[in-house]
Amino acid sequence: MLYFERWKMIAILGTVLAAFAFAFPNVLNEQTASSLPSPLDQSRLNLGLDLQGGVYLLAEIDEAELTDSRLENLREELCPPLRETRTGCSAMTYTDTGVRIRLSDDEKRNQLKAATEELLLPLQTGVFGQAPIEEIELIEESGFITYNLTRQGLDKRLNDAVEKAIEVIRRRIDALGVSEPQIQRQGVGRIVIQAPGAEDAQELKDTIGEPARMSFHLVSEEADPAAVLQGQRPPRGTEVLNTNDDPPLPVLIQTRELLTGEDLAGATPGFDSRTNQPVVNFTFNSRGGQIFADITQRNVGRPFAIVLDGTVLTAPVINEPILGGAGQISGNFTAESANALAIQISSGALPARLTYLEERTVGPSLGADSIVAGELAGIVGAVLVLTFMFLAYGKLGIIANIALTANIVMILALLSVLGATLTLPGIAGIVLTVGMAVDSNVLIYERIREERRNGRNVIQAIDAGFRRALVTIIDASLTTLLAAVILFYLGSGPIRGFAVTLAIGIVTTVFTAFTLTRLMIAVWVQKTRPKELPKRWISLVKDDTHIPFMPWRKIAFPASAVTVLLSAVMFVTVGLNLGIDFKGGTLFEVQSRAAVADLADVRDRMNELNLGDVQVQEFGTPRDVLIRVEPQEAGSNGEQSVVALVTNVLGEDYEIRRQEAVGPTVSGELARAGTIAVVVALLAILVYIWLRFEWQFALGAIAATTHDVILTIGMFSLVGIEFGLASIAAILTIVGYSLNDTVVVYDRVRENLRRYKKMEIPELLDMSINQMLPRTILTSVTTLLALLALYTLGGEVLASFTFAMIFGVIIGTYSSIFMAAPLLILFNLRPGALSNDDVDAEKRATANTSADLNV
Repeated sequence: MLYFERWKMIAILGTVLAAFAFAFPNVLNEQTASSLPSPLDQSRLNLGLDLQGGVYLLAEIDEAELTDSRLENLREELCPPLRETRTGCSAMTYTDTGVRIRLSDDEKRNQLKAATEELLLPLQTGVFGQAPIEEIELIEESGFITYNLTRQGLDKRLNDAVEKAIEVIRRRIDALGVSEPQIQRQGVGRIVIQAPGAEDAQELKDTIGEPARMSFHLVSEEADPAAVLQGQRPPRGTEVLNTNDDPPLPVLIQTRELLTGEDLAGATPGFDSRTNQPVVNFTFNSRGGQIFADITQRNVGRPFAIVLDGTVLTAPVINEPILGGAGQISGNFTAESANALAIQISSGALPARLTYLEERTVGPSLGADSIVAGELAGIVGAVLVLTFMFLAYGKLGIIANIALTANIVMILALLSVLGATLTLPGIAGIVLTVGMAVDSNVLIYERIREERRNGRNVIQAIDAGFRRALVTIIDASLTTLLAAVILFYLGSGPIRGFAVTLAIGIVTTVFTAFTLTRLMIAVWVQKTRPKELPKRWISLVKDDTHIPFMPWRKIAFPASAVTVLLSAVMFVTVGLNLGIDFKGGTLFEVQSRAAVADLADVRDRMNELNLGDVQVQEFGTPRDVLIRVEPQEAGSNGEQSVVALVTNVLGEDYEIRRQEAVGPTVSGELARAGTIAVVVALLAILVYIWLRFEWQFALGAIAATTHDVILTIGMFSLVGIEFGLASIAAILTIVGYSLNDTVVVYDRVRENLRRYKKMEIPELLDMSINQMLPRTILTSVTTLLALLALYTLGGEVLASFTFAMIFGVIIGTYSSIFMAAPLLILFNLRPGALSNDDVDAEKRATANTSADLNV
């Protein structure tokens, strides 16, 4: 284990140096980093919205509108063949997903079917190996024939609409000058939009939210539009639309579209040379220009309407033919609205309206504060952990600290190379990794000291320590990694950022512990040829402790049962203080422009808005206020109106530093996903431990972990801390941490079962726990040091998250000692339950450990 071939040394050191090189651009400013040679010039972390400010939107394509539009097109496609059969279009009626035609004549029926054969042809998917999709199915019944849209066809239309909407939204946001926006699909019909640096969510929604479907129509003069609105039947092929004037005026237009926005080449804002009013100038492509010239030549003297999303923007009279392929839209525009309309027209039309299910905005000042808080918490936590490791292990602690520093650098390098986004919970994941990564070195060092106490020389003790700790570290890391992977796939937004950093941290920890740390120790041994292990300055647990833990199970089991029962009762009776992630609603974090915020004044202003239950409380400093507004009954867009109202009523006296709006649809989905994440994590880890150990170990680990989860939920209920997505992240991390502790103890129990086949189980369990006690206490203390720094310095946003983690570490340490191991007795684990196949081989390997330390 201590011999390294030269190529291995080069590979290890090369990997570490590459990590430093790819992480280095993150300490430079953007301009300096861009001057570095490729690929280092691209190796910079993307900061999340919570660190640099910006807007997050979750939008959903209106599937109902998409379906209605397709049905209308289907009706228009069926009209010509119906006329050929001398059956009027009036014979058609709509169903939920189709067009139904009353047609009892068999000859006409056959004629219609023959005329619509092309309409029933499958859609080509364009995906290699995938069969074409039948969009329309023909259903015949007595006296009727129905052209029905299939579910597959609607899904294909929805998928195409999402892809088109993403491109349209991207072009619209790019026109606003937003730096590095992220637009991606989520699920079936949803789109996530992140705009770093954007400060006004409403402005962003105004720019991207409207379909901007433009069409050109002739104005009908066959009837008075006012009379039509009063009940007069409109002439066939016409409809009444309103203008965007104040008040709006009715216009009767021909429904036939002569041109659409697809025929436009572009649009730019400008000013009318005669009136100096804002206008939008547009140009047609070659096809559109020819059609427009023909229309204006044949309709001189007639009004011509330009319609956008069902509103008449302008309806000028064609005074003369327009042959230049260009035109102008005038109306009640401001410079800003003319610019927004030009962007919408140039970027193309959205296939359907967007409904905003979730909205989160972080102001730039709060983002800057978050960066400072995260950096300070990380530095303080790292200093505490590094100092503690030096005091606990002396020179070996220095080696561990170098490996830990390399570990953090590798995390940053991998995040940079992967193009990951670092969020505030992501920083929490790194700080937590700092504490948990020490566990690997603690396991190795404590095993080395144990082997030395058992009579091995220093070289043999070091070799055996690394070899025997390897299996334990792999088992413990895989359990935490399982929780991180499940968290990533079932979580969303910031939670996924936390899961990514935690998972990467686990991988880099295993690498540095068994390559870099081992290499440095091998070099140290070769250079110094030590006769004894380095002196330690502090020791939290004396060597060769013999604390009788098993008798305490008679107290621990009833005490845990009572606390679990009380937690369940608290959960049922008091419940959790659910955040807006799980119950919907709107949250604002505002900062008074005065020295102290007037909470009474804020409450009075909010009460005037009649928004239902509103909670106003101090948040952090006396200037900061947190406002929670209950979910509105106006559907998914209800929260959006709350944002506008609160922004308007508080905007002058308060800076809105953060706002979150979650509709009822998303909140329900998040609650289900959070519950599923915990259950799936427990099941996955149950299967893993069952395969790696025995069924008693699997049940014991799950029982102890479930105990920790229930007590943590009880703590949330008792203290009243807000329970949101970050709380789910905390619980799943507690699951991983608790199992990490439990698996470490179980690994030693398994080893001792193979070695002491006749020892009574209670005695063997006491011995195993005492052997692992130094490691358990040292790991808990280092993790707590990192978490305490995060709790005290990381800011209010992470306070509840880190508090839950601190509670979980304490409970997890307790359960691994007083619950997980004693449960093996309850599950009737017997001496000799495991095979002793590898004991003799291990002894031979240790006895023959080579003293050749050439590295």
